[in-house]
Amino acid sequence: MIFRICCLLLAAGLKAQEPAMTGYSRERARDEQRVEEQFRAIPSPEEEKKQHRFFTAEPHPAGSKRNHELALYIADTWKEQGLEDVRIHRYDVLTSLPRSITVEMVAPAAYRASLREDPYDADPDTRNPAIRGGWLSMSASGEVTAPLVYAHSGNPSDYAVLRRNGISVKGKIVLVRYSNPYSYRGFKALTAQREGAAGFLIYSDPAEDGYKRGKVFPDGPWGPESHIQRGAITYDFLIPGDPLTPGWAAVDGAKRISPADAVSVPKIMAVAMSWGDAKHLIERLDGPLAPQSWQGGLPMPYHLGGDGVRVHLKVDMDTSPKPNYVVEARIPGSELPDEWILLGNHRDGWEFGAVDPSSGTASMMELTRALGQMKAQGFRPKRTLIVASWDGEEVGLTGSTEWGEEFAVELKEKLVAYLNVDWSVSGPNFHPSAVGSLAPLLVELSRGITAPSGKSLYEEWRKSAAAARGGAKDPRPVTDDNLVETHIGSGSDFTVFLNYLCRPTVELEFDGPYGVYHSAYDNFFWMNHFGDPGYRYHTLMSQVWGTLALRLAAAEILPFDFAAYGRDIATFASVLVKGNVDLGSLEQRISEFRTAGGELNAATARALAKGRLDASLTVRVNKNIMQVESNWANPDGLPGRPWFKHTLYAARYTYGHLELPGLTEAIEKRNFAQAQRQAEILARALQRNAALLRETRALLP
Repeated sequence: MIFRICCLLLAAGLKAQEPAMTGYSRERARDEQRVEEQFRAIPSPEEEKKQHRFFTAEPHPAGSKRNHELALYIADTWKEQGLEDVRIHRYDVLTSLPRSITVEMVAPAAYRASLREDPYDADPDTRNPAIRGGWLSMSASGEVTAPLVYAHSGNPSDYAVLRRNGISVKGKIVLVRYSNPYSYRGFKALTAQREGAAGFLIYSDPAEDGYKRGKVFPDGPWGPESHIQRGAITYDFLIPGDPLTPGWAAVDGAKRISPADAVSVPKIMAVAMSWGDAKHLIERLDGPLAPQSWQGGLPMPYHLGGDGVRVHLKVDMDTSPKPNYVVEARIPGSELPDEWILLGNHRDGWEFGAVDPSSGTASMMELTRALGQMKAQGFRPKRTLIVASWDGEEVGLTGSTEWGEEFAVELKEKLVAYLNVDWSVSGPNFHPSAVGSLAPLLVELSRGITAPSGKSLYEEWRKSAAAARGGAKDPRPVTDDNLVETHIGSGSDFTVFLNYLCRPTVELEFDGPYGVYHSAYDNFFWMNHFGDPGYRYHTLMSQVWGTLALRLAAAEILPFDFAAYGRDIATFASVLVKGNVDLGSLEQRISEFRTAGGELNAATARALAKGRLDASLTVRVNKNIMQVESNWANPDGLPGRPWFKHTLYAARYTYGHLELPGLTEAIEKRNFAQAQRQAEILARALQRNAALLRETRALLP
């Protein structure tokens, strides 16, 4: 009897340890757990640091010689690691680098902006002669002398305030600041262009990312007086990628339009500067006192200006086609080689790019080393794993867009999911985003991965998410249902896969205090002192990213949760201000889709509980599952932005998230006839997908 009791207790203990994996039978889950544990044991902080130092040794913006050298290095390393089909794709795309830039106040006093960042003895990299001054990619070239106007964050509502104060910016130069919450600088430039401004200056105010937030570099993570947030002002919210090949790949021999006809190319001169330079302009501005909400972190009153301060602006940019290089490698699948899991990170950085993107690149290189080591020991995934190093992301999401457009037909058919890491680490707080069908998988995955604290990633994630919430801005209590951010904007390489190709996407990152974005201080010193000393979270990112890829690659039934997706879609619809639009049919279709998703979840769990499924059956089931995201595509695209095809997801011009975009924008414009049409398009897509889910459920025993 005692022996029998001991056996029962042992069996119960083993059963308790068996992993619960969505999409897996118990037997396959045990096999998968062993594979994932083997993978996670390989990445090391020492290797992460070594790779990170290599990628941050020199500035490497898109179009530079150094960035091409890094592409060659990645290709050679992937070959050495044992990856297969290593290829470098070249795309000749419109690129923008500065020749010379001048910003000088000519009245009421003389001051010439340095547009440079100060060196620090504590950090030798800050003395690197390759560091450029303040510049904005895709700025127009030209020269003007004109009055200066302070336009706060440079959004349309800010110009309305100026008009109420009798100030026009037509023919003038506007000074705006980077805003918190974030508003894409390209939208600020377009708004200034539409208002008739002659030029556009943007600076980082210490209220947003400087001494008002805490200690500044080199003593803390926030931006010092001379830090400059470089960036692009490309209008890629209209159409991303190479401006001269809109909607098709910029390969050799491709048709190219004139830059004058390219809708994503700005027509305004623009320059980025530090608050150290901007304060000389702000302290002399005349005109009405700016509203209290416009006052910044500098110890002086901010005025609106308009007449007293005159600025001479001269910009000379080299805006011409230059090669971008996308590096690709694969580990072909053993059973389903034509089902692809794609992992990507961009390589180009504004200067050293220690956080953005080199932390992600280091994590990717350590991930591929681990996969290569496993492959050498006999491992091969069930589905094909593809890794890609994108170029030109910072200019206009260029490399990923061109690659996605070139291989669009195959990707629409074969891509199971795209897993993006832009930067991997600026701090310890896990902050992933995903389409609603993949969000539960991230929560499930996090429970079985150990964080640097020794706790599970799930526990750390819940704690940091709770700390970040509260108050009127986000009063939601933290639950498993809302841990993952399913409101997805733009600004990174997932855009072409989600919005154009309509494939499921995930983005992973660890966040923290980070005030040196796109500056020369975003470098190796900053990462080792503030972002991730010890490279533990770089290593964790390699582990999370690779585990997610392996989980998707080996699943018997792809672990998509369409009931969760339906819940998110219902939430998206619930916040619409309906106006004169009848959404009754749409709401009914959402409910039907959500119900069908729940029934498929239950049927899948029952079938897998009985053991391994017939391979031919799972092929049919998974084909249907992959079709769901494709069914969200509207071939006509978003009204006014036809490149954006997804009916559930797009981005605002600010890069902010925009759900049910066709319907939402039509309601906001009070175009109720168009809103009704968009609601009908959504309802039909939901009806198609609900029927597809019911059909899939019926396939399962």
